[in-house]
Amino acid sequence: MEEIHEYIDDHWMEAVEDLKRFCRQPGISAQGTGIDESVEFLVELMREYGIQTEVLPGEGFPFIYGELPGESRVTLLFYNHYDVQPPEPLELWSTPPFEPTVYDGNLRARGVSDDKGDIVARLLAIRAYLEKRGTLPVSVKFIIEGEEEIGSPHVAAFVEKHHDLLHADACIWECGGVNWKNQPVIHLGLKGMLYVQLEARGASTDLHSSMATVVPNPAWRLTWALNSIKDLDENIRIEGFYDDVRPPADEERRLIDSISLDEEETRQALSLDRFVRGVTGFEYKARHILEPTCNICGLDSGYTGPGSKTVLPNVARAKIDFRLVPDQRYDDILARLRRHLDSNGFEDILIDPQTEGENPARTPLDSPFVSVVAEAAREVYGLDPVLVPSMAGSGPMYSFAHTLRLPTALIGVAYPGSSPHAPDEHIRLADFVLNAKHIAAVLQNMTSYRQASGKPQGVP
Repeated sequence: MEEIHEYIDDHWMEAVEDLKRFCRQPGISAQGTGIDESVEFLVELMREYGIQTEVLPGEGFPFIYGELPGESRVTLLFYNHYDVQPPEPLELWSTPPFEPTVYDGNLRARGVSDDKGDIVARLLAIRAYLEKRGTLPVSVKFIIEGEEEIGSPHVAAFVEKHHDLLHADACIWECGGVNWKNQPVIHLGLKGMLYVQLEARGASTDLHSSMATVVPNPAWRLTWALNSIKDLDENIRIEGFYDDVRPPADEERRLIDSISLDEEETRQALSLDRFVRGVTGFEYKARHILEPTCNICGLDSGYTGPGSKTVLPNVARAKIDFRLVPDQRYDDILARLRRHLDSNGFEDILIDPQTEGENPARTPLDSPFVSVVAEAAREVYGLDPVLVPSMAGSGPMYSFAHTLRLPTALIGVAYPGSSPHAPDEHIRLADFVLNAKHIAAVLQNMTSYRQASGKPQGVP
């Protein structure tokens, strides 16, 4: 591996220039802007790095598929996305979000940590093998979508349709990195997601607030409905909401107890006096990793501008996301939410799902692939990696872990201060280099994967 690492050390700045070019492409799925340009750029970039690449249509924005045969038929699939979050509020950026800026060993741009840096680090690892050895130790495939930041509504159908094309032995997911102590962190799962908009309606138009004596206010109506969903102790009151939550296995509890989630550093970085329910220690980690959530993402009703306007609004809306854990299902939670509102007298509250929904997924701790990724991390970082059963965030991993039956691990270029989805999103360039080396080590270690997993060599 020495010559591979040396190549990465000698050529990472060239890859960073490619990353900067990539980050100049907006590709904002929520707004539908820059998608075609992002696809065109990434296809050309992947071909420059030696990947056989094509664009495959989906029901929404197109998918990019790439492959490169290696010495072994053992195949590693990379999942990524080329779309990014909207950059607003623009005034909070230190430099324009789509003008990549290097400063103090960092690279700032929208999408650089989530997840364009991951893509280019993977390409750099592949180029190192091609330049130094002429081929990869194992075969690789890429599937890169353009709707991850809006809930990946078409991934499940795409995976079902292209099941054979996407066949592989294991999958590296699109995100991850190191913790505050610079230990490599390997997440083994993602929570599911149900995202809905609740809407209450009153009169046919906004009214003078003096009419509040006799005209119902939908803002109050919605507030009362929200209050029925969650109590002051943060318990979700939807009947049966927790019924399908899988209790943690003993090994998962031991693992969670042993890891550090940088609790104090996180609290200070967020300027908080305490966390929800005052949790600390094991309860802080277990709640963050293993428990589902109900979160209000936004509220909108009436006048919210400067000064006063005495108005009785005619509509009120709230956007809510539920983060789900095994073995919850988003369609079941949606049905339970409807029954909850109806049974509490809120039949008039409309529910509008904002995304398709995603089910949770998690790779077992005893999967041989976990050992492959962990040992590669030790080789590169010189530290034992932190294994975490699940990331607190969500993504379409269910289709890969269950439909394709792929053990999946999340590793990447970020660190806790990278600010994905926020102004001044950035990565540390040292993390970019280390992740490229980690990917290269995973590729090498995958050569023995089928023997460790019990799969015969040469069998797809």
